[in-house]
Amino acid sequence: MEHAPYPSLYQINTRVWLTEFSRELGRPAALDDIPDAELDHLKELGFDWIWMLSVWQTGPAGRQVSRGNPEWRQEFQETLPDLREEDIAGSGFAITGYAVHDHLGGDAALARLRERLRLRGLRLMLDFVPNHTGLDHPWVEDHPEYYIPGTELDLAQAPKNYTWVKRRQGDLLLAHGRDPYFPGWPDTLQLNYGNPATQVAMATELLKIAGWCDGVRCDMAMLVLPDVFERTWGLQAQPFWRQATERVRERFPDFCFMAEVYWDMEWTLQQQGFDYTYDKRLYDRLRDGRARPVREHFRAGLEYQNKLARFLENHDEPRAAATFPPEVHEAAAVISFLAPGLRFFHQGQFQGHTKRISPHLGRGPDEFVDQNLERFYDQLLAVLRRRVVRNGVWQLLECASAWEGNWTVDCFLAFAWQGLDGERLLVAVNYAPNQSQCYVALPFEKLADHRWRFSNLLDSASYDREGNDLAAHGIFLDLRPWQACVFAVEKLGKLE
Repeated sequence: MEHAPYPSLYQINTRVWLTEFSRELGRPAALDDIPDAELDHLKELGFDWIWMLSVWQTGPAGRQVSRGNPEWRQEFQETLPDLREEDIAGSGFAITGYAVHDHLGGDAALARLRERLRLRGLRLMLDFVPNHTGLDHPWVEDHPEYYIPGTELDLAQAPKNYTWVKRRQGDLLLAHGRDPYFPGWPDTLQLNYGNPATQVAMATELLKIAGWCDGVRCDMAMLVLPDVFERTWGLQAQPFWRQATERVRERFPDFCFMAEVYWDMEWTLQQQGFDYTYDKRLYDRLRDGRARPVREHFRAGLEYQNKLARFLENHDEPRAAATFPPEVHEAAAVISFLAPGLRFFHQGQFQGHTKRISPHLGRGPDEFVDQNLERFYDQLLAVLRRRVVRNGVWQLLECASAWEGNWTVDCFLAFAWQGLDGERLLVAVNYAPNQSQCYVALPFEKLADHRWRFSNLLDSASYDREGNDLAAHGIFLDLRPWQACVFAVEKLGKLE
């Protein structure tokens, strides 16, 4: 299967999706009930990867915590005003075993789904949660040494970070999974990466998962880095990721690793074997709404940028349609998804859904479709299906003031894409709340002595320009607030 250098990924909340099919079927739906037409549609949209969130086995202990936590329940009620107890399925990240959940049809159903995806040229991504397990994972009974123990003093000093766990062989006080900055997640137990046996066990789990899919999204991947782990727990640990990724690739050479990572540790994890790392910094800068920090972000080397996963929303972040006003949303999407790297989209994003669905829930709310936003994404996805932005060469362009003293040049971002077949795109965005003007220097060869047409792929506008002027000064742009343009650049013929 040929893999594009700049692919697109679609994240699906599996349990919520199947609940929607259950309504149509009049019975609980499993993976086998996903219609072929739905998979065909995902392929037609241009996706390379389908990330199926929350397919693994979870347990009653985690579900009980989810249903009994007052803060979480308040969030669930805001998402689902008609919340029912059965809607709270428990977090898909409180995993009790890397086997496909019984309610989804088990491992055989996943294998059949993967084959259906493969026949359409789609690759399957699943979750791997390295930092912790669910409360009732079998290791609690069989291998308690895999976890971080606590003392009565630990419990007294940090009661949200430890819990008593009932066991047939005697109860134990164990730590909840957490990061260094927040209290523990009460439906999880922290794995001890200071114990070499834990690392071996988790690497073995990862190798098992790799036999069932084409890639994994690794939850909070930086938490098991030795320095972060020691800062959190005061325990030394050997590096995990390099040997774990290499072991998987010895058996599955094309296997893909994507890291959820923060705290400026993206490059560190790329060096540990990750193909892609979350680009949360770009997302945060786009939310801030200022062009210059976004533009500076794109000055990093392509060796780094090519491995960034660009997104405007995911299951952890607020919905993009609730975060960005419509015109800012479109501008931010053009910037994010026409940059190099992995284009990472989330179920409901194209329709303008505004309610984030917690991974603890198995049902989502009914929401209206924003038809204007859906139309915009149809246009953007059509651009992303072009070979030039999947396989071409990307370049950040320099902008110059349209006249002396015109500060609005600082409001622009401009990219070029060039394909081996001669296809050219110019991406230009006025990422500001004011009208802005500039000249954009074009990198295209042999501009002079020809006429050129700039056709905006996001609307029907087109403009003809003389190549001599383009070569000398660049192209003049005068864009309204937050306007984004994606121009196909075509040579028309020689100047008379």
